Amino acid sequence: MKLTMLCKDQGSGGEGCPSVYLADTGELVVQGAQLSHDDLSSLENPLPGETAVRIAPEIVIEAIRRYQARG
Repeated sequence: MKLTMLCKDQGSGGEGCPSVYLADTGELVVQGAQLSHDDLSSLENPLPGETAVRIAPEIVIEAIRRYQARG
């Protein structure tokens, strides 16, 4: 899968996360800090191999804006 970065948290210092990518499959990929075990237990029906990450809403909103601007 090829990933193209759409948006990265400007406060990350140029490294790390959170970030949102566009995959060549058309899907979005989110990079962020993994939830704690206690927080993961709050997810409804996670499948094997799935996880969840934390990301600021502003990063998601900016990624969507950039995605839409791509046409």
